[in-house]
Amino acid sequence: MANTTIVQLPYLELDNQGAQVRFELTQSQHILGRDHNRCDLCVPETWKVISGCHAVIKRVESGYQIFDGDGQNPSTNGLFLGQTRITSTDGYHLQNKTLIRIGQNPKNQIQLIYRNPALVEPVTTDLLTPQAIALDSARFSQQPIVIGRDPNANFQLDSPIVSRRHALVIEQPNQGYVIQDCSANGIFANGQKVNGSIALNEGLLLNIGPFTLLVEQEQLKLVDAGTQIRLDATQLVRKVKDQTGAERRLLDDISLAIEPGQFVALVGGSGAGKSTLMRTLLGIEPITAGKVLLNGNDLHSNFNIYRNQIGYVPQDDIIHRDLTVTEVLTYAAQLRLPPDANLRHVVETTLEQIEMGPRRHVLVSQLSGGQRKRISIGVELLADPKLFFLDEPTSGLDPGLDKKMMQLLRKLADQGRTIILVTHATSNINLCDRIAFLGFGGRLCYFGPPQAAGDFFEIQGDFADIYNELEKGEDSVQHWANRYYQSKQYQQYVTAHLSLNASATRFKQTPNRAKPSPIQQIRLLVQRYTQLILRDRVSLLLSMLTAPIGIMLILLANQDQQPLVTGSEADPNLAGLALKVLFVFTCAAIWIGLAGSLQEIVKEKAIYTRERLVNLGIPAYISSKVMVLGGLAIVQTGLMCLVVLIGFEAPTPEFIPWALGLSITSWLTIVSSFSLGLMVSSLVKNASQANSALPLLLLPQIIFSGVLFESVGIAKAIGWLMLSRWSIGAYGALVNINAMIPAPTTLPDGSQLKMPISTSSVYEANWSNLMTNWGVLLIMIVIYLSVASYIQKRKDLL
Repeated sequence: MANTTIVQLPYLELDNQGAQVRFELTQSQHILGRDHNRCDLCVPETWKVISGCHAVIKRVESGYQIFDGDGQNPSTNGLFLGQTRITSTDGYHLQNKTLIRIGQNPKNQIQLIYRNPALVEPVTTDLLTPQAIALDSARFSQQPIVIGRDPNANFQLDSPIVSRRHALVIEQPNQGYVIQDCSANGIFANGQKVNGSIALNEGLLLNIGPFTLLVEQEQLKLVDAGTQIRLDATQLVRKVKDQTGAERRLLDDISLAIEPGQFVALVGGSGAGKSTLMRTLLGIEPITAGKVLLNGNDLHSNFNIYRNQIGYVPQDDIIHRDLTVTEVLTYAAQLRLPPDANLRHVVETTLEQIEMGPRRHVLVSQLSGGQRKRISIGVELLADPKLFFLDEPTSGLDPGLDKKMMQLLRKLADQGRTIILVTHATSNINLCDRIAFLGFGGRLCYFGPPQAAGDFFEIQGDFADIYNELEKGEDSVQHWANRYYQSKQYQQYVTAHLSLNASATRFKQTPNRAKPSPIQQIRLLVQRYTQLILRDRVSLLLSMLTAPIGIMLILLANQDQQPLVTGSEADPNLAGLALKVLFVFTCAAIWIGLAGSLQEIVKEKAIYTRERLVNLGIPAYISSKVMVLGGLAIVQTGLMCLVVLIGFEAPTPEFIPWALGLSITSWLTIVSSFSLGLMVSSLVKNASQANSALPLLLLPQIIFSGVLFESVGIAKAIGWLMLSRWSIGAYGALVNINAMIPAPTTLPDGSQLKMPISTSSVYEANWSNLMTNWGVLLIMIVIYLSVASYIQKRKDLL
């Protein structure tokens, strides 16, 4: 009797939120879709995520290959291997237990699994098979469910930005099952930050760090581990008006698709819109039309969800030069990662990734330009982002360092990160997977492999010839842009890969951003700022000695006089001399306050912008400046007052001890002046402008103080806005200037001689006047710091 051989045919298994269909593959070609006239593998008509003709499956020697669409036109919702779209041209060779997703919205996403029973073991060269088939899930009945990085958590999410105990699922009376936020970086539910807890309703989408979870049938399902990120830009337009009011385009109808793990360079001449395009893809540049999708979700509408998952290295270094490499990374990790993170391990891993371990204890100021750029990249790697943007990372580097930097970025891309950089240097551009060549007016003239760019532009030389071709004028740029949009390269590298994502969920932008405790941020910022000040010993010494030395010079100029006390005989010049001395006290305090603060915000512009984009709170940032500078002001006040108390005979005000009144007035003057300096520092654009502002700020304080010139009319009103007027008013009340002014001399004819100085309510020696002067200085401090905070808020990119 003959043996019967049972042939085990390969088949497709489709799962639509629990509803399943199975198709055996028996022919050389199959078409999958909803159209019964054209497809032999027909799904139910209600499965709207699947197109009429969604995929073509062709038999090859070693199995089957799947292609998107009907073989010519791509499907609406695509075929995704992870976050990489399978195209209609290249297709994908199916392996046993390969998981393919149809659509990008987890709420209606359909899973397609290819199974070949003839193969005993699945092929594991593809990281997405078979592990992606069984993502983690947890039933609510298992509660309490601990979600976090802790290995003992019953729903473990391993990421540096996830806390050890990030969230807790429990059952609440009258609420059912809820999820409680226990983390530093927060939870987002349907795009909104969770404040405290939220009910786990059916279909709720949760974002925890890079992970996406779905509530379905009383269980929590991990639907995206966040290990891959793709970007889709569709018809991006950015219009602005120039100084004449005429409209011009910075980006002109740009569409492109960037797959996970690709290394992409944005190149073109100056003014072509490279940085604008990068910042648009990053999500921090407004657009007039079009959209940017990150894994199928609108990036601009959901930036708060993704801000911790995106690395961004601007052209300026985002590191402090007076810290060591390890200190830079440690402070950045403390600001960005949860308090319970293993910082030492994260920093060591990052040092290894950027190959800077041997230089870990070296000050950043002693590193080369290429090494500093590596540290900037390292700061971004701390949170293990899968999407990386770099603006001119090789600018200013020699050819050798340029190559090393590009090799490092290639290595990061090979590890699964999506890398996008703006560059002018093209000597190592072949290390990229794709280049986007932009022409004047933000027109896309080419997007594809760098090796094929020369053929497209019909140029046999190097990339410089392409630059020259696009510099011929607007007509040349328009010619190449039109040619590209009509070319097979556009169909192959843009249209076939682009995800329109018609089924994606759109969430309303939340104004809340998850961030660590303000107290924790203040502590870290104060610690870092203090360390930076202590490292710059020369500047610190100058700030300590400037006021004492200035006061000592007064002693040298007035060796035989005691200008702060009334002598036994009336002296008509004493009050004027006392005012001059007090004027020097005020000027010295204002000088050291302004000089020590005018650059403190603007010099950290790049660092602040990046940290603010992640999670830095403005109150924490301004508070750290005030606390450190305020502490420094205490020391400066002590040294200043010590010289005054030793060098001058002390007056004896009746309502407060001289030493205490002198100290409070000096400290308030310094604090109010550095508050003014911080406000101006937030206004100016660079350190040069900050330096130029010093005399412009100091001169009005001198002129309208009421000492050098008598303030009347408009000058008096302006004087009320000067902190010098209130500082000298407080000093004058303590010294009792009015008591130093003798009675005017009466002449025989009854007229009186005009005195060099007359009494004034500004210097009344009483507690009320002193408190008024102090109170106004305090009000000025609050106003200056509030304006500085407001200006910093206005700078927010989002």
